[in-house]
Amino acid sequence: MTAPKHRKKTARSSKLVVVIDDDHLVLEATEILLRSWGCRVVVAKSCIEAMKKLFDLGERPDLIVCDYRLPHGRNGIDAIEALRDAFEIPALLVSADTNSPRRNLGRSGYSLLQKPVDAEKFRAALIEAAVL
Repeated sequence: MTAPKHRKKTARSSKLVVVIDDDHLVLEATEILLRSWGCRVVVAKSCIEAMKKLFDLGERPDLIVCDYRLPHGRNGIDAIEALRDAFEIPALLVSADTNSPRRNLGRSGYSLLQKPVDAEKFRAALIEAAVL
């Protein structure tokens, strides 16, 4: 017997994803997509903003989705590491930068998705991270 569809949606809705990108349109589109898949979402333009929102919320996120290039000379790896100092969580690094780290970052525990990110590949990465 399969679980009713509403149960699956309830289980998914418990997953909290933090998205960090300095592009407002990317943040908005990613938030809409993740919410359509049943995730709760915290969006931020910087690591500091993300940390503040998460601490205010009082919850540990289930996944970080972070752009590689961030403002003020920061990068997504720095943001992921800072968030991981506060929360032990899986992460996806997203980049349009051809000089960004290689696709599989191995021991770092996160993977790289190249922009523009195809929704199907993004969803597969979320499933692999056990968010969906």
